[in-house]
Amino acid sequence: MAQNQQIVVEGAPRSDRGKNEARRLRQTGQVPAVLYGGKGEAITLTVNAKQVGAILRSATGHNTLFQVDLKGKHEPAIVKDWQVDPVTGRLLHVDLLRIAMDVRMRVKVPVHAFGEPAGVKQQGGVFEVVYREVEVECLPGDIPTEFKVDVSGLMLGQQLHAKDLPVDTAKVKLITEGDRVLAHVVALRVEEEKPAEAVATEAATPAEPEVIKKGKKEVEGEEAAEGEAKAEKSDKGEKKK
Repeated sequence: MAQNQQIVVEGAPRSDRGKNEARRLRQTGQVPAVLYGGKGEAITLTVNAKQVGAILRSATGHNTLFQVDLKGKHEPAIVKDWQVDPVTGRLLHVDLLRIAMDVRMRVKVPVHAFGEPAGVKQQGGVFEVVYREVEVECLPGDIPTEFKVDVSGLMLGQQLHAKDLPVDTAKVKLITEGDRVLAHVVALRVEEEKPAEAVATEAATPAEPEVIKKGKKEVEGEEAAEGEAKAEKSDKGEKKK
């Protein structure tokens, strides 16, 4: 699926570094970034945070192709990695990967399942997703937005494998193992009910702290009895004298 390569992200070279400078940039709507890969050298720059955020929220997400505008010179790129503030959600830093449009590349594409599996609807099973994306290799212009799969035909015990995805093999090569299980319908896990006799026995059995407590009393009772016996023998001995 060819993507719109006309998306442009404004960028500017960056020379100053440090936390204070990065904080100042973010206050002006910019975010620190680095552009690397391809035949060019790594470049530190700033990019428009709002434009990058819109790309990450788009349907193609981080696989979106766009042009980085550096003083009129356009560099095709995708977002390779990014950092966000865990509290505010604001972008903190962005890694941009320079793209050669005629060179195949590997990317991860999301998998979206739709439909209610028959194994859930008719047999009371549970639909579980194991992997939500697969890796593929293709030209930048052929990166799929997503793989959509109808799982309504899955019965209890059946699985969705990577090889079942609708991949256009003329343009896209599946790198993920074809036999990898992406989703399946499994039986509902229910804890086995204990027999009534076992429940009654557990209810009648005192808790461990109580057993220990009673044992201590018994020991104390035995010690007291032994003390009384010794005292009685001592009294008898004195009378004999």
